Amino acid sequence: MLKEFRDFLMRGNVMDLAVAVIVGGAFTTIVKSLTTNLINPLLALFVGKVDLSGIVLTLGTAQFKVGAFLNDVINFIVIAFVIFLLLKGITKLRNLAAHETAAAETPPTKEEEYLKEIRDLLTQQQQNK
Repeated sequence: MLKEFRDFLMRGNVMDLAVAVIVGGAFTTIVKSLTTNLINPLLALFVGKVDLSGIVLTLGTAQFKVGAFLNDVINFIVIAFVIFLLLKGITKLRNLAAHETAAAETPPTKEEEYLKEIRDLLTQQQQNK
């Protein structure tokens, strides 16, 4: 049972997932810093408050932390946009690799064959002179 568990952990997918979780955690910290230190001061020019998390709507005894929610929405949008760009780039690279593979595997056309024969004959004639 321990051997099976070790084999499961050593599979590429599980290791890739572990790396993705660690990098994702670090990336989340960077995005929160981006929101807190750059985007919020920029929004403060329009809203008047640098710390959006301080915006609270109070109705009776209930407090709705609208600012904290806005910070989380901004974080989500930034992360989603970066993931979109990464996936778009990966898709483009995959399509490029698939296209190159398909081009390498397609047999030459008759026209290409004739052109190669002409090229070889011309090379032979140049060497015989």
